[in-house]
Amino acid sequence: MGGLLEQRYRVDSVLARGGMSTVYRGRDTRLDRDVAVKVMDPHLTADPAFVARFEREARAAAQLHHPAVVSVHDQGVDGDQVYLVMELIDGGNLRDLLNQRGKLPPAVALSVLGPVLSALGAAHRAGLVHRDVKPENVLIGPGGQVKVADFGLARAIAENGVTSDSEILGTVAYLSPEQVETGAADARSDVYAAGIVLYEMLAGQAPYRGDTAISVAYQHVNSDVPSIPEIPLALDTLVRKATRRDPSLRPINADAFLAELERVGSELGLTPQPVPVPGSAPENDKTMVMRPVPVAVGATPPSVAEATRPVQPLQPAMTTVHTGPPTPPPGISATRTMQRPEQPRRRPPQARAKKPKVDPVEEERKRRKKLFIIWGSVVGVLVLIVGLFSWYLGAGRWTAVPAVVGQSEANASQLMRAADLTALVDKVPSDDVPNGQVISTDPAADTELRKGQPVKLIVSRGKPVVPFINVGAEVETATKEIQTAGLKAVKDATKDAFHDTVPVGKVVALDPRPGTALKIDSPVTLVLSKGPAPRRPVPNVQGKTKDEAFAELQRAGLEPVEATGRDAANGDDARVVRTDPAAGTVLEGTANKRVTVFFQDNSEIEVPDVTRKRVRDAREELEDLGFRVKVEFNKNDRATVVNQNPQPGTKARRGTEITIIGL
Repeated sequence: MGGLLEQRYRVDSVLARGGMSTVYRGRDTRLDRDVAVKVMDPHLTADPAFVARFEREARAAAQLHHPAVVSVHDQGVDGDQVYLVMELIDGGNLRDLLNQRGKLPPAVALSVLGPVLSALGAAHRAGLVHRDVKPENVLIGPGGQVKVADFGLARAIAENGVTSDSEILGTVAYLSPEQVETGAADARSDVYAAGIVLYEMLAGQAPYRGDTAISVAYQHVNSDVPSIPEIPLALDTLVRKATRRDPSLRPINADAFLAELERVGSELGLTPQPVPVPGSAPENDKTMVMRPVPVAVGATPPSVAEATRPVQPLQPAMTTVHTGPPTPPPGISATRTMQRPEQPRRRPPQARAKKPKVDPVEEERKRRKKLFIIWGSVVGVLVLIVGLFSWYLGAGRWTAVPAVVGQSEANASQLMRAADLTALVDKVPSDDVPNGQVISTDPAADTELRKGQPVKLIVSRGKPVVPFINVGAEVETATKEIQTAGLKAVKDATKDAFHDTVPVGKVVALDPRPGTALKIDSPVTLVLSKGPAPRRPVPNVQGKTKDEAFAELQRAGLEPVEATGRDAANGDDARVVRTDPAAGTVLEGTANKRVTVFFQDNSEIEVPDVTRKRVRDAREELEDLGFRVKVEFNKNDRATVVNQNPQPGTKARRGTEITIIGL
């Protein structure tokens, strides 16, 4: 440490150490700024192919600019050291925060995952896949700023084919099933890993654990991620959707996952929260200090209460401390004084009593009795030990599954813990059992199990709910989502609809709409796209009744709308006089298909008397009644009407032309 890489980057203290690399705090001496320097392990850099891949991936990552992405400043090779220079984030990572605080509140977990998904979304739009999303790569800086690190490095390391055991165990907990089986990864693989990270933040531990990487990987491929108890159903459903084993059932990329995350957060009223910086103490935390209590050899260990009780200082046995050997009295050597400490004054010896004579036969009888008692005690202790050991091998290692059907999920989990069993929650739809209530257990109640074994709690999540499906989803994907929710997907060609952007045969909507609660196996219709609507001219419906005109327009795929005011249909005799757009106009697209229909009432009404009125007032009165007006002689609005035709009091149909003469 303290040396320079390529005569520019000073390497200082170690920040983090892993199986593949070591991260140092460094200093860019040219630009005079603090940086983080990741130096790859020598066993990797010995391979020229790895160095080439490392440089290629580093250049690609450096092109990614986003507030939640750790910036890559530089990369290089100095002798046998391959390194990456990155933005320095003072603080810690998500792993440090989880180790310190365990599970996080839902609002805080969403506040952490939001920036992570935003960063991954920017990468996915740029054609990059992270491949190694895990808490260690989620950095939390001052003020709770969240950033994602190590874009592209996972691919370079994986293609090298050399990975340490610790690196495998640290990463396999977040690998998607397709990465385990084939090594292939795309944006949905990052979505899966982000879903596992969200699970760990909410549950306080990863969903799959094991002693070996193989055992953990096997669970990713063969088991669905279990439900998380005591969190809202919508949030639990989102975690399960992001971690589906079938990639086609997950959100298509991080942007889609982020949109659903924000929707769920909004539905649950979860507002953004400050992200705690690792190492900062939680509010109102209290730490109990365990004080050591001295215990004599062979004594019973103290209880927890005793161990936490303040310890009184030990008092010294003597209060006088000599700094050197005492001065001996005259005539006695110092050596003798140190060897024989001062003896307490003794009483005068008393006369010894004579020892009575003992009968040898009686003495032998007492000796045999004592041996019998000793050996009897030994045998009794051995019998007790054997009995306790047998009890441990028998009843002590076994327990019965408690009866928890009808209990809430929280109570059932607590009863399982009290019985020394591990509860695994599996939420299923139910028409009859309320949400959050236990339907059954596997094994059933009263079954004898070894302590610590798992018991599956089948918990109701209420009636099935129509899932949210992305517009443009494949029929197979939507069908699987609907079946997973406990419903049945059906098709109905009469409900298919035109759509300008969704290709033919893809899903554009569901009927009933998403979020609707139904009974198990109820049908949900897939509304499929018929592609863009064909070019359709507006038919000529002039002179037809309202019913006739509307029917013809609807057959043409249009939406007829009745005009308002005096242009509305006033009675069964009303006839269409025009449409807007006009007849023959070609409409394109699905959004532009509304046609306004104007009517003329053919019923006869009485012509009013407008003589002696000004021309302007007479025209307005007649037009309001639906007549057309023609002015002759003096057409000035201030002229006075002296005659009209037809005459006042006669009957005429609306639309009839009335001639008025101005003077």
